[in-house]
Amino acid sequence: MTGFFEEVKRRKVYRVAAAYIIAAGGIIQLASATFPAWELPDWALRLVIVLLLVGFPIALILAWAFDVTPQGIRATPSVAAPRTYRRRNVIMLVVTGVIVSAIAGFFLLPRISSARKIDKSIAVLPFENLSDEKENAYFADGIQDDVLTNLSKIGDLKVISRTSVMPYRGKTSNIREIGKALGVASILEGSVRRAGNRVRVNVQLIDATTDKHIWANDYDRDLTDVFAIQTDLAHEIANALQAKLSDTEKARMERKPTENGEAYLAFVQAQNLGCAVEDFDKLKQSEQLYERAIQLDPNFALALARSSLLQSWIVHTFDRTPERREKARTLAERALQLQPDLPEAHLALGSSYYYGDNNYDAALKEFEIAQRGLPNESEVYLAIGAIQRRQGKWGESTANLEKAASLNPKDTWPLQNLALNYQMQRNFDAANKTLDRALQINPTGIGLWEIKVKLAIAEKGDFSVYEQAMQKGKSFPMSNEERLKIVGSEANLLLLQRKYDQLLQLGEKFPDDSFAAVPGSLGMKYFAIGIAQKGLGDDTAARTALVKAKNILEEQLKQKPDDADLHVGFAKVLAWLGEKDAAIAEAQRAMDLRPESKDAFEGPQITEQVAQVYTILGDNARAIELLDGLLSRPSEVTLHALKLNPAWDPLRNDIGFQALFTKYAGKA
Repeated sequence: MTGFFEEVKRRKVYRVAAAYIIAAGGIIQLASATFPAWELPDWALRLVIVLLLVGFPIALILAWAFDVTPQGIRATPSVAAPRTYRRRNVIMLVVTGVIVSAIAGFFLLPRISSARKIDKSIAVLPFENLSDEKENAYFADGIQDDVLTNLSKIGDLKVISRTSVMPYRGKTSNIREIGKALGVASILEGSVRRAGNRVRVNVQLIDATTDKHIWANDYDRDLTDVFAIQTDLAHEIANALQAKLSDTEKARMERKPTENGEAYLAFVQAQNLGCAVEDFDKLKQSEQLYERAIQLDPNFALALARSSLLQSWIVHTFDRTPERREKARTLAERALQLQPDLPEAHLALGSSYYYGDNNYDAALKEFEIAQRGLPNESEVYLAIGAIQRRQGKWGESTANLEKAASLNPKDTWPLQNLALNYQMQRNFDAANKTLDRALQINPTGIGLWEIKVKLAIAEKGDFSVYEQAMQKGKSFPMSNEERLKIVGSEANLLLLQRKYDQLLQLGEKFPDDSFAAVPGSLGMKYFAIGIAQKGLGDDTAARTALVKAKNILEEQLKQKPDDADLHVGFAKVLAWLGEKDAAIAEAQRAMDLRPESKDAFEGPQITEQVAQVYTILGDNARAIELLDGLLSRPSEVTLHALKLNPAWDPLRNDIGFQALFTKYAGKA
């Protein structure tokens, strides 16, 4: 070995090795800095490193064999030594060079690779309004929303939805904490100052893991150039995060939605008000502002699409009239005529098919087109997931709802829908964990607690969560509609506990006019009173209440003949009144309107109530047949639910009913 090291020193191999390492390090640093700027692919840098590593043992061999002299490059003179020694030394030199290269590659290549993998996730926080006129706050929100929308169209980015970033308005939270809470690596902050027709926008992109600035810029433009500001911003942020933009994405970002400044201002005001999804008065104000924007610019396709989406939501939540359904469809079709590739217009048309017509196949096609143009839009994934579960595609549905939740991590609505998926599949552990995530975001969420209570009863027959929710609910702020929903849930829970006297008191507590806001609820109020009277043994009073329920539901069905819930509720009332043929006809009508073959999500709820109709009528075999089917596929029916609900009391001694418990023990 001594002879080997002496020979290495004599042949100046040390010097060559040191010079090679220094030169290679410089080349790697230069390539790391310049390759991204030249938009070269990741493998180009790795190829340079591999070539340098392979070249190291070759450089050592050349240094061993040759020497640089004043007379030029010449073979290094050999010393007298046995041939075996000379061969051994050459082999050791090669092995040493290969080992050094291998060790360097082991440590260097993974680091270079990880350094090139930039986390391309971003949240755009609400922009601060620095204008003297505080009413310009909506204008600052509009710019933030448009920047966010432009970024969300870039498929190579992960962009958090507007709903999840709005809670950070005006808060001085630590950037690292915000990044962690939203699950992003970058945060965009900004401010807007508007004075007359001049707009000044200041923005800064911050690394959420280090709290260091990545990039900052100021824009000082005329109001008419506001769209250019938003486009430039999106381009610069995409470049800073090394996000790749397709030609289609670039074209969409650079397209101005309108040339009319007043129309744009009306549009951003409508957008802000439209976020209040449970406040009908604000939604009507939003509707008027969209109409003003469209009146000022009839070719404002984005305003048409957003107005259509608003109409569909009102149809779904507040006002399912033919006029609104037609308006939603017309607005979406007008938007598509103006801009056939506008993803928001496809989202709007899909929503009109979904909420207006229950045409799930047509809606899904439109949503899938919208998703390609809006790869970061939580609303699209939520809509696709909602349809897929109605089609019985539970795995795909759950994946899309998880995606919606990841893009909108501070909104409980995707999590609530995800929990319902798990509930239907009787995956109670996953459902409870999902609800707990949502309750951390909104501890006073009425709908979340309602599902939590149902889960505990369905899984274990446990009413303690109900008692916990009732205690918490005393301090919850809620609307009249939410209060009525709680009344309906409380009535069902009192029924499960056979507390008929309390059920009767609850039904008589609220005046009839308080039920006007919730379709079908007044009829079900008297149905609940009738069941309570029956449970208390007062058949005369029960019949009086049930007849009143029948009359109310008959009138409501004239207004809404296609409402499956009204038909099945009416069927149960008729069954208790002994009108067998009419009850079966109404039950069948409900199943025809919402068959499980077309709606695997809400269809089972209708099937379960139809089973109750047959139980009331004494057709045990048909009721058990329907329950058997529900227990064998995703539905809310569980063995605990069957044990608790007095609706199934007439089946208790039936051999077929007892067989269900043996068949599904441990499964449902």
